[in-house]
Amino acid sequence: MSETHLDAYPTDKKELYTLLAEQLTALTDGEPHAIPNLANCSALLFYALKDINWAGFYLTQTNETIGKEYLLLGPFQGKTACIRIPTGRGVCGTALATGEIQLVEDVHEFPGHIACDSASNSEIVLPIRKNGKIVGVLDIDSPIVARFDEEDREGLQKLVEILEKACEF
Repeated sequence: MSETHLDAYPTDKKELYTLLAEQLTALTDGEPHAIPNLANCSALLFYALKDINWAGFYLTQTNETIGKEYLLLGPFQGKTACIRIPTGRGVCGTALATGEIQLVEDVHEFPGHIACDSASNSEIVLPIRKNGKIVGVLDIDSPIVARFDEEDREGLQKLVEILEKACEF
């Protein structure tokens, strides 16, 4: 039997996120452009994390006509996704509105959840900031209820911090 992509990564979450931080730091070194860095990060996460079915980014945009912010689909790995998410709507829009990490054990119990993929059952969304302003979010979905925990929150926050330092948004 051939080795899968997951076999190359540690099963211990602290070790895993330490390795992912090292890899993301190397991938973003000297590259300020957000799009390729986010694309590489989404691929890194999609192929390293177990039991996920979507990993990617939504980027903050402003509707100039009405002056309201929304999230626009950015680089990702997984099935097709929602293109625009209004502020305050769903897990991603809530992260944008509150500025807080959203760790949702069961998305079907989350008020206003947007079901881009009906196979998703849990989700974690982390705001990305530049100069104090939310410029986007990292969004990861899983078909497993309660897939994400505090170790995921801490590990993923370190990856977001690497992107915040490396990228010009």
